Amino acid sequence: MTAFPTPERPWLRGAFTALVTPFTADGELDEAEFRRLVTWQVLAGIDGLVPVGTTGEAPTLSTEERERLIAMTVEIVGAARARRPGIPVVAGTGTNDTRATIAATRRAAELGADAALVVAPYYNRPDARMLRAHFEAVADEGGLPVVVYNVPGRTGTNVDADTFLRLAEHPRVVAVKEASGNLEQLAVICRDRPRDVAVLSGDDAATLAILAMGGDGVVSVASNEIPAEMASLCSAALGGRWDEARRIHERWLPLMRANFQGAPSPVPVKAAMASMGILSSDTLRAPMLPLDDAPRTRLHTLLRDLALVDGGGRFAGAPGSTTGLGSTAASAGRGTRSGAEAVA
Repeated sequence: MTAFPTPERPWLRGAFTALVTPFTADGELDEAEFRRLVTWQVLAGIDGLVPVGTTGEAPTLSTEERERLIAMTVEIVGAARARRPGIPVVAGTGTNDTRATIAATRRAAELGADAALVVAPYYNRPDARMLRAHFEAVADEGGLPVVVYNVPGRTGTNVDADTFLRLAEHPRVVAVKEASGNLEQLAVICRDRPRDVAVLSGDDAATLAILAMGGDGVVSVASNEIPAEMASLCSAALGGRWDEARRIHERWLPLMRANFQGAPSPVPVKAAMASMGILSSDTLRAPMLPLDDAPRTRLHTLLRDLALVDGGGRFAGAPGSTTGLGSTAASAGRGTRSGAEAVA
């Protein structure tokens, strides 16, 4: 076992954006657009950022592209830390190969990430004993705090409450991103986890319920579109302002649902971001394809109803934002300085 110094544990609470990965029309990584997106997220008040996860289309990124996206996120967040300290970068490093996951996690540590998001191994479907061995090996040898990502609908494997609670005894297992949809499992984890281990929703629509059970926040798809609002939802709930949290949840629930309708994620959220002008296009990498016309029309109607686009289809900003979402979107929009410069 390789010895690594124990990193400082990040305080994982609030809304963390599972960042999409912008591509050019010919499918190449669009670094300039990614920088603008990360800059806007920081300016809008997001609590943390998660590059190269499932929403970021990590399975179709090369190793070099994944590392570049992590490095750019770390660079922009680092430039902002003088004004906005405490924005963790949680890099997606999980695979279904333990050795490859350890190597990717070590590399993320070298690039300056604060923690690693490690999905349960998919397709090979390890049992509970094997899951524990996998995550413990990554925690022991990867050089970063680990966020266990449980999403049985994608992996075919559930990290059940007993398995996670045993993993949570490891000093480098700092959180779970829970997307099982099993409320009983979530309730047990929220009740019995160590107090310094975070429980983060992996489903925007379940965020309020998980916060009500004592959870700590969300790794969010919707915050690609509404970062200030998702951060405000978490802040209100964590501050005990439940009426406010419920109002925010109910206001944006249609968008949370729409991001998973008509096609697999991240197809709908990229379509929405293109309609809003946050992305110049909703290009994806195969096997993902752009949203069909009928669901795209329904999505655009919803965006108009939510005042996220105006009648002409242009980004209208999100009403009620306490952080000036519209103005921050403009200041981080196309034609401005690079992300690092904008937040320096």
